[in-house]
Amino acid sequence: MVRTYLLLVWAWTRAAAQYPVSFALMTVGGFVASGLDVAVIWVIFTNTTSLGGFDLGEVMFLYGTACLSFAMADLLFGNVDRISQHIRAGTFDTMLIRPVSPFVQIATERFVPHRIGKVIQAAAVLVFALARLDVSDGRAWMIPVMIASGTVIFTALWALGGAAQFLLTDAPEVANAFTYGGATLMQYPLSVYGGELVRGVTYVLPLAFVNWQPGLYVLDREDPFGLPYWLRFLSPAAAAAMALVAALAWRTGIRHYRSTGS
Repeated sequence: MVRTYLLLVWAWTRAAAQYPVSFALMTVGGFVASGLDVAVIWVIFTNTTSLGGFDLGEVMFLYGTACLSFAMADLLFGNVDRISQHIRAGTFDTMLIRPVSPFVQIATERFVPHRIGKVIQAAAVLVFALARLDVSDGRAWMIPVMIASGTVIFTALWALGGAAQFLLTDAPEVANAFTYGGATLMQYPLSVYGGELVRGVTYVLPLAFVNWQPGLYVLDREDPFGLPYWLRFLSPAAAAAMALVAALAWRTGIRHYRSTGS
């Protein structure tokens, strides 16, 4: 399945590369558009020295890790939220009879390689943040773990949103509230939000494991909400749990799908 995914992605990437100027402009456009969020953080720090008890470098670290995870998931699997278009048009029926996973087909259909601009932007912010921070070598190992886990968590959210569209064909907007909305939420320290929301994104929808809990470990910071220390190491477990739930939801959606008859 991985090989098929890569072949389909490569095919769409080659197609996009046939128009190099357009590809370059859209990549740069994604980079610049994403940079507007960073501009907002800069504006905030022109008027204060900390945000929720975190300085500029720490906030940029949280922003960079959250956005890099989201941008990777969006680049690789963001097209899953278009499944309702195929259901309404009846083209999803065709995907079911092909010898390739429908999930892979949806994820790679009209793959958008210029989204790499958002990945580059987030990575650049993370490099900037790490240059400002004094991260211990004994804690730096958590950074790739949290980015990989965060990518899986956001991918699971895309898949759950896609699965919901088997029942609610107008569900993309609802799913976006959790994907794009979750990414925006995690761009800032959770200490700026209320305790109930933080517990909700820790114990119910585990967005806190994208960057907040592991980020507290990397930054060697106390949890402002007094949550258990061992939560900082559960990002891989949270990602695995989300992936399992998303896979079950996707399979359930496939089993209960009814053809449009077209």
